[in-house]
Amino acid sequence: MAKIIGIDHVQLAMPLGAEGEARTFFGHVMGLAEIPKPPALAVRGGVWFDCGPGQQLHLGGEADFRPARKAHPALLVDDLAGYLAELAARGFAADYDEPLADARRATIADPFGNRIELIERLG
Repeated sequence: MAKIIGIDHVQLAMPLGAEGEARTFFGHVMGLAEIPKPPALAVRGGVWFDCGPGQQLHLGGEADFRPARKAHPALLVDDLAGYLAELAARGFAADYDEPLADARRATIADPFGNRIELIERLG
């Protein structure tokens, strides 16, 4: 039987025309590398970022945008405390979340109000 073998990408919504803000936050603040959209999809707007081997974060404009406050991507970090200190130095505060047995977690909101979880796996 065929099966799911992973996640290719996660898409978040943003207000129409907010690609510049997305590039600033996800690219410059969070340190993700922007990747080009295929030409056939680029005409729709939006911006894509690399999140590690075979994983992407897509942001697409939505006319009736409302931020996702519960649904969210969880981005893996290698040093949560260090990463949060870097975010704070750039003017962005994150809140620690309840730890799991095998992970430390924090959440931050993107400039549009979408929830982003940051997670460091332990061990």
